Amino acid sequence: MKPDTADVKPALTPGVRLGRVSFVWRPWTACVTLLLAAAAFLVFCLSIGVGDFPIGLTRVVATLLGRGEQMDEFVIMDLRLPRALAGLVVGIALGVSGALTQSIARNPLASPDILGITSGASAVAVFLVTVSGGAAAAVADTVGLSAAALAGGLGTGLLVYFLAWRRGIDGFRLILIGISVSAAMQAITTWLLVTADIRDVARAQAWLVGSLDNRTWDEVRVALWGALVLLAVVSCVSFQFKPLHFGDEIAAGLGVRYSAVRAVLLLCAVLLAGVAVSAAGPVPFVALVAPQVAMRLARCPTPPMVASGLVGAVLLTGADLVARTALPLSLPVGVVTAAIGGPFLVYLLVRANRR
Repeated sequence: MKPDTADVKPALTPGVRLGRVSFVWRPWTACVTLLLAAAAFLVFCLSIGVGDFPIGLTRVVATLLGRGEQMDEFVIMDLRLPRALAGLVVGIALGVSGALTQSIARNPLASPDILGITSGASAVAVFLVTVSGGAAAAVADTVGLSAAALAGGLGTGLLVYFLAWRRGIDGFRLILIGISVSAAMQAITTWLLVTADIRDVARAQAWLVGSLDNRTWDEVRVALWGALVLLAVVSCVSFQFKPLHFGDEIAAGLGVRYSAVRAVLLLCAVLLAGVAVSAAGPVPFVALVAPQVAMRLARCPTPPMVASGLVGAVLLTGADLVARTALPLSLPVGVVTAAIGGPFLVYLLVRANRR
């Protein structure tokens, strides 16, 4: 018997096909994403205009478009743009990294902070700062502190992945092992700070807080190109990742090599977090908060990648703006993000406990 056409409800999320590429069109998600992009650009321009030499929003936009005055071009392009652009790149990298780890682990608590990736990057960077002379100093001078932090984050991420692997990746096991590895790395960092020279400790402590101060174009270029390459890889693989939300068996039935896809995306998440840490230090809680906020704004069952990156950019750039203007004393951006992310982590824990 054929069903009555009056009882058939239309699809709420119609599919769209462009050649071999098909996707689901969600108008609300697209609208939220556009609004987040506009908000990120607005906060980015406001961050550039704030300083000892204030510059209006229209003059900032005109200078970015190449139509500004000579004095504005010098202040913006040479002095302020590297810091603002670093905040934008680091925020996007942390937001996407958090969305990937939370989607893979299927747990809102999974983030580079919880999994020990930022702690591993910090431990390697502190080791190079506090251990003077010998091979460590040579590596620090040749490779640089940023590249060493990136390598530390990558090594820690691979260690957590291999320890958590047991015929696949279980989200709960991944988080537990990540917390253990993070605690071990933090203990190593503390031991290095206690036994090091006081001058090296001051330098390392300033980097550990997470800050966008004194960013240079060289650091921004490395972070920008690294993030662009990794985001391109994520965008290419993300279409094969969506069936994994229905389970490994259904994904395998659709022809998705779920183990390889999960490994590639987790590697990209680790590298994105490493790029962010190498450019601004271990900025806490952005990767944890941004995907959850984006998921609620976009009304999606899983963290949306693009919206998560944009929320991360708004959160980090806005926190840096607040740290420089709204507080009596200029503070590193990591202090403000920790003040925001701490209560949000408690909220997630309470909500998970109620469930």
